[in-house]
Amino acid sequence: MLQVADLVCGYGDITAVHGISLTLGQGETMALVGPNGAGKTSFLMALAGHIQPQSGTITLDGETINTLAAAQRCMRGIGLVPEGRRIFPDLTVMENLVVGGYSRPRSEQTLNLDHVYDIFPRLHDRQKQLAGSLSGGEQQMLAFGRAMMARPRLMLVDELSLGLMPRVVDECYAALDKLVAAGIAVILVDQNSDAALAFCSSALILESGHMTWSGLAANAPESLTH
Repeated sequence: MLQVADLVCGYGDITAVHGISLTLGQGETMALVGPNGAGKTSFLMALAGHIQPQSGTITLDGETINTLAAAQRCMRGIGLVPEGRRIFPDLTVMENLVVGGYSRPRSEQTLNLDHVYDIFPRLHDRQKQLAGSLSGGEQQMLAFGRAMMARPRLMLVDELSLGLMPRVVDECYAALDKLVAAGIAVILVDQNSDAALAFCSSALILESGHMTWSGLAANAPESLTH
């Protein structure tokens, strides 16, 4: 599904990612592991279209998507759960979800909402509540649900457990399990590298924007992941 070849990206004159390559198939899971500042978020933002590659290629289903805007990539099946959630605090839970599904036909809206509410029942209970009044865990669920509304085939998840209680983290990983079972591929960043490696089948380790190791998550060298 996804092929990345020698991707270089950054911000202005600053290069954050130096020549990363990977492949990912339908329903496969990959953990991005590395210290703060390693380039994990920059890499995800480049895949989602929020920053443009300086060089290299991103190919989705055989099509090079380097020049596509973030909205176009969303329409082609790339969903993003961003670091810090970035929900719309002055909109209700339902309004946030509806915004997330703008790229899908209106006729699918009810079905997609039901799908999100089935995975996160708490969002159904709070659908008329302002998103800014939710707890941190509920906001993370909403960020997941908003991305799911576009029916992605590839989900990019940045810092899943940041600031969350263990029980909520478990709920989010359970939701990811259901998405993977449905054939959705996942690239996951989590400050809890042990949890990310336990969930994912493969891993890619970054340091200072460079790929230092890649392979099966179970074989990831502990010295590079902590």
